[in-house]
Amino acid sequence: MPKLKTKSGAKKRFKLTASGKVKTAQAGKRHGMIKRTTKFIRNARGTTTLAPQDAKIVKQFLPYA
Repeated sequence: MPKLKTKSGAKKRFKLTASGKVKTAQAGKRHGMIKRTTKFIRNARGTTTLAPQDAKIVKQFLPYA
């Protein structure tokens, strides 16, 4: 079996936790903050984990992570 290549876009955006969950940045914070509520901005700080259905897709792009 040859080595599998990691998708370079995925390795910049996602990390795997020790338990195997996929960690990613919060969505919706790039622009348009004036129309977002303060509560939304506060809750979207830091990182989040992906839902299992989405994590399954992302793990295909990170074969050795």
